Amino acid sequence: MRERPYVLLSCSMSIDGYLDGATDERLLLSNAADFDRVDAVRASCDAILVGARTVRRDNPRLMVRTQARRDARTAQGLPECPIKVTVTEKAKLDPTAAFFTAGDAEKIVYCATPRVAHARTLLDGVATVVDGGLPVDLRHVTEDLYERGVCRLMVEGGGTIHTQFLTADLADELHLVVAPFFVGDSRASRFVNDGDFPFNPGRRAKLADVQQIGDVVLLRYALSPRFDSADSEGR
Repeated sequence: MRERPYVLLSCSMSIDGYLDGATDERLLLSNAADFDRVDAVRASCDAILVGARTVRRDNPRLMVRTQARRDARTAQGLPECPIKVTVTEKAKLDPTAAFFTAGDAEKIVYCATPRVAHARTLLDGVATVVDGGLPVDLRHVTEDLYERGVCRLMVEGGGTIHTQFLTADLADELHLVVAPFFVGDSRASRFVNDGDFPFNPGRRAKLADVQQIGDVVLLRYALSPRFDSADSEGR
């Protein structure tokens, strides 16, 4: 089996497990102190991955926000910001989205085989398009990223991507932030969808740490034996 990066899933959700509301307006599930924590985690990673729906819906920049952290990365010989990665089946992506235009970080798009040619034409000059298989195989994605020098991968969602990483048993660590309110609308997206998860009533995940950050709480789960070695390195 080929090597893969250390994979850290990062998610904020409501008390009832939703990632956002049912409208097009973005729902903020965190606070300034936690956004700063997430920025520090981003700065510690080699790449950040989100699904294509997140690119379309949230238009994220996926950059390290603070100059001090960008400077610290360049002092280590790293780019200012981690590589941006997305995964898509149909290549319904806007080449002018912030994912592609914000910052100088490398952008990589893993696309399902039938749409690779279309994606390469659409994203010519703004991203590297890689054939991800049919359907896109996340194990192949992680192994290919490792060969490109990515040793630490942060996955920021959305729900379909979190589900796929978890059900494929490809996650080493989970940062789950719980906001102090309910969404209460089943039309909204949840943290995960239905699936056969490796953690269940017969195999409980290890809760490694709990931290209150203002009015939200961070639950940190160790999902693989690799967590201990990574934690010992202060990551």
